[in-house]
Amino acid sequence: MKLITFEVPSGALKLGALRDDSEGLIIDLAAGALDIGLENSSLASMLSLIEAGPNGSQIASEVVDAAKTMQHREWAGISSSSIKWKSPLPVPPQLRDCLMFEEHLLNSYAMLRKTLAEQEADPEAALAEYEAKGVYRIPSVWYDIPVYYKANRFSFIGHDEDIIWPEYSEKLDFELEYACVLNSYTKDVSLEEAKKRIFGYTIFNDVSARDVQSVEMQASLGPSKGKDFDTGNILGPCIVTADSVDADDMTMIARINGEEWCRGNSGSAHWTFAEVIAHASKSETLVPGECIGSGTVGGGCGLEHGRFLNPGDVIELEVSGIGTLRNRIVRKNQ
Repeated sequence: MKLITFEVPSGALKLGALRDDSEGLIIDLAAGALDIGLENSSLASMLSLIEAGPNGSQIASEVVDAAKTMQHREWAGISSSSIKWKSPLPVPPQLRDCLMFEEHLLNSYAMLRKTLAEQEADPEAALAEYEAKGVYRIPSVWYDIPVYYKANRFSFIGHDEDIIWPEYSEKLDFELEYACVLNSYTKDVSLEEAKKRIFGYTIFNDVSARDVQSVEMQASLGPSKGKDFDTGNILGPCIVTADSVDADDMTMIARINGEEWCRGNSGSAHWTFAEVIAHASKSETLVPGECIGSGTVGGGCGLEHGRFLNPGDVIELEVSGIGTLRNRIVRKNQ
């Protein structure tokens, strides 16, 4: 199933599913369950569905199946043009973001060395010196443990919502990631058990103010205002249930204003979500609905290409099996 959260004209948020026969049509799951005589309290929201466990998913699946034969019912075929897409989880219970892709780090550090060398009198010689000294290289600890930071769970938007440019930044970037969503309380789990704790997957755009981030990261504490601003975290357009996609082989593409900037694959990750979950759950309880971002796929941000975003740009992040997450950048007073 492809599950979404959408807003109707009254302002109410509802849990929906995309119709298999057309991504342009949406099923109102709670209304459908009520119509066909099923308990629908577990379908009140995405988090309610996840917390309900297998029983909630079974009810949702039955509603989706019923919609195929009841297309004349209003709840069974809502036009996507009549709703507003929201983050599938408007306020996730927790958000962790990782660095699972080695290629992203190699590309980013190479670009940082180049940028630093260009400020010297002899850029070519400076670059050779930086490379010989190992300036901006992947720390060895990255290969020992799957690192992550906890991010701002209150700044999420969804598909087709505008990104508001933070006024304190002049260099804005996107990050092409995907994320897993946990299905249950999880603590001290094995690697094998961790694989079973994934409810589904979604696309994640971790928008970054690179000029601010480059300064604050010198304090070795982690990102703050380089990542923390309203509309800076984006999930969507849907959550695909784990049984519906091969998460180890998804093509990942980023387009800016229709121009392809990168193309990667989820299978190129050095770390797996199961490894992240097993590590993060050591003596700590992870919760249903928690989101874990993969980190940027190789080539999946402007920093790696020496290119950044402009007001008015339209970002499209496509991940096969999930869909395309689209957002426009808006800068106030411009």
